[in-house]
Amino acid sequence: MKNLISLLIILLSLNVTAQEVSRVEPPNWWAGMKSPDLQLMVYGEDISKTDVVINYEGVEIVSITKVENPNYLFVDLKLCKEVKPGSFDIQFKNGNNVVDTYNYELWEREAGSASRVGFNSSDVIYLITPDRFVNGDTSNDEVEGMKEGLDRDYNYGRHGGDLRGIINSLDYLQEMGFTAVWLNPVLENDMPESSYHGYACTDFYQVDRRYGTNDEYRELNEELDKRGMKLIMDLIFNHCGSEHWWMNDMPSKDWINNYPDIKITNHRRTVNQDPHASAADVKGMVDGWFVTAMPDMNQRNPFLSKYLIQNSVWWVEYVGLEGIRQDTWPYPDKNMMADWTKELLEEYPNFNIVGEEWSLNPAIVSYWQLGKYNADGYKNYAPSMMDFPLQSAVAEGLKNEESWGGGLIQIYEALANDFQYPAPEDLTIFPDNHDMSRFYVQVGEDVDLHKMGVAFFLTTRGIPQIYYGTENLMRHDGSEHGDIRADFPGGWEGDNVNAFTGEGLSNAAKDMKKYVSTIQNWRKTASVIHKGKLMHFVPEDATYTYFRYTNDEAVMVILNKNEEAKTIKTARFSEVIDGYTSGKEIISGKALSDISEVVVPAKSAVIVELSK
Repeated sequence: MKNLISLLIILLSLNVTAQEVSRVEPPNWWAGMKSPDLQLMVYGEDISKTDVVINYEGVEIVSITKVENPNYLFVDLKLCKEVKPGSFDIQFKNGNNVVDTYNYELWEREAGSASRVGFNSSDVIYLITPDRFVNGDTSNDEVEGMKEGLDRDYNYGRHGGDLRGIINSLDYLQEMGFTAVWLNPVLENDMPESSYHGYACTDFYQVDRRYGTNDEYRELNEELDKRGMKLIMDLIFNHCGSEHWWMNDMPSKDWINNYPDIKITNHRRTVNQDPHASAADVKGMVDGWFVTAMPDMNQRNPFLSKYLIQNSVWWVEYVGLEGIRQDTWPYPDKNMMADWTKELLEEYPNFNIVGEEWSLNPAIVSYWQLGKYNADGYKNYAPSMMDFPLQSAVAEGLKNEESWGGGLIQIYEALANDFQYPAPEDLTIFPDNHDMSRFYVQVGEDVDLHKMGVAFFLTTRGIPQIYYGTENLMRHDGSEHGDIRADFPGGWEGDNVNAFTGEGLSNAAKDMKKYVSTIQNWRKTASVIHKGKLMHFVPEDATYTYFRYTNDEAVMVILNKNEEAKTIKTARFSEVIDGYTSGKEIISGKALSDISEVVVPAKSAVIVELSK
């Protein structure tokens, strides 16, 4: 009998040990959120065999869901409006025995967090690939236990850039006239190779330790706030990394699409809108993997959908974000994407979201924007989308000498398609980004064309985004992503060229920096650029003229692609220019006492702030 009791005690102790909580996500939450719902994903060996008990005023357990994997529990809570910030124990009981206790915290929201203003057309966004910008903390170049270490000689290796380096560079960004920062993903990517880019997340609640800590990410935004600048987070709902912690023990068989029999997506993004698309092709697009290292997450699973939505809310609240850029927008389940944008904007009405739909067809891009009427009845709530059609038109139009208007007609025609967008002024526009050749290379390393393109993007409708290094003519020989995302000069100790100080930069690069800084710092207070309407005139003789205007202000921009200066007679523009007699050219700083004629130097842009 004594031996039997001893055996029972041993078995019970083994059972207790097995039922320990390894993870609870989200790791904390906030009192006072608009939505009272919170779903906890609890992970631990055989945790589903326990009962969950919470005794905290204002916190109610609504439901507890067990899934096919006994190592998971999904606990739905309701937080009453009056719930107080504080901590409480979540008890996991086996009968009357408490087998584990997890202390959970409800934090107090920062004042004004629900009404923070997102990035908008008053901003210029600086896009940074964190690993390739500045190495501000060499102590995290190598992190014990992580799969990939430092290899600056390899274009797909980790080079050591980090959050501390970005924090240390904010004065430079502010002086250049940037008002917002978008970072390529900074969450943990503990992959065996090519992990620097950040798009194969292995932990949705942890900043990659080679970039720094969650606290440093929050510190970055605090420092931006001090400067009146904004932070945009890059998120990926379509896929995770193949080394994500849950890949070895998924909650359910339908957590990942096409697993373990991997099928790569057909990349036919038009199936989302195509009235003739087959169900097989739709499934092949949405359920296929992006690449073999990036498992395709099934957002139709309600627990995964809730997990992703809460994760984005958590980061907005934790860091104090002003925006989210969502990667590969058309690849996840589109109904979940609509739910996500709707819920996020209900929690943060003035927030902004920009989606990546890499299509050159405005009809495809516009399908996803807030306010778009679609033939199939689909409604989305993304305030902004990335304007790939305009980017292509500008790059091609500047290079093309054959078409009418010296190629500038391509830009004109691209903007003429704005009728397809419910809010073209809210689109995010850009000369280039981290996935394409740098704009300087796209225009044949012609400095004059590069300047004209940048001037256009900084003065036309939309929210401009500039990729790091565009301001100092960064270039590349190879066409691979690892070449395009090169190290920013001066971001590493011992660099021969320093783009921050100008040391070692060519005269052309120094001049480009001044050019960008001049326009952007003027743009900061140019409300007519932020809110004004756009009117353009058909290009003539390889020149293109457009205006940004309100009832009280007007700015005239003229692009001249000719190899010689052109004198532009402005009577043709009378419907905008009437009443204005003089002006100031922003780039040169010259006053224009008479604007009936404007001389535009060869291969250049002029930006004229008009006066009555």
